[in-house]
Amino acid sequence: MSFGRPEGYDEQARPRPLGVRIRPRIAAAAACVVLGLGLIGGAATGSWLIGDSGDGDAQDTFAAAGSLWHNIPVDQLFPPTVTGQGAGPGGADRIWTRIAVAPDSGCANAFDPLLRKALAPVGCERLLRATYIDATQSYVTTVGLLFTDADAAAMRSLDTSFTKEGLDRRTDLMPRPYAAKGTLAAGFGDEQRASWTISVLTDAPVVVYAVSGWADGRTVDEPEPAEEAIRSGDTTAVAQAGLGHEAQGLADRVERALRKNVGPSTEQSS
Repeated sequence: MSFGRPEGYDEQARPRPLGVRIRPRIAAAAACVVLGLGLIGGAATGSWLIGDSGDGDAQDTFAAAGSLWHNIPVDQLFPPTVTGQGAGPGGADRIWTRIAVAPDSGCANAFDPLLRKALAPVGCERLLRATYIDATQSYVTTVGLLFTDADAAAMRSLDTSFTKEGLDRRTDLMPRPYAAKGTLAAGFGDEQRASWTISVLTDAPVVVYAVSGWADGRTVDEPEPAEEAIRSGDTTAVAQAGLGHEAQGLADRVERALRKNVGPSTEQSS
């Protein structure tokens, strides 16, 4: 990096280029102002991501997210077509088509008993589910949005439990598929579950999950959590088929749709 010479003359009386001179103290002060503004802006942007319960805007966002299940059309939460650029193995693109939407309901039959017990502390306000099929009609995936009764502190506590105890990776704590009759997912039952992911949000009273399997109804003896199935070098049948990517990719994009829909509600309330 090179800098222009200051105006005037050097020690040998040779002319130097003229320009505007900024004193060191003024430049340092300006830099501090810019840095301060950047930190403030970053903190504001991050409030939705980390769920800062001490911030009024974050509280408004948390509340707005909890009411989405009865304020937003299903096509906005579960789009008819979902595009996943780079969501497949090796960064391949994915396209999922929605083939069924479950009636909004409670959580009684949506989770394995132990998972239902683990989620019980945050309650179940409403459960929304939809099932998708990939472009090759080889894989089916049910994605769900569990809207809880919990406040921000309870959601953080649940997230801590899932993280520390590895509850999202236990095969006895899995979400169940929505097997809609008369669709390609009609045979997608508990024995067909291949991979899954569960995400406890701390900035919204929502648990996002997805569970995937083969569309031909084959049973799976050893389901594998998406976090492990998407790792490079995993040679299991589930990983090689990309079923971890199916679950993780679709869950991520439904979560993004959820967050996108919270934005306008927050802006209107602020």
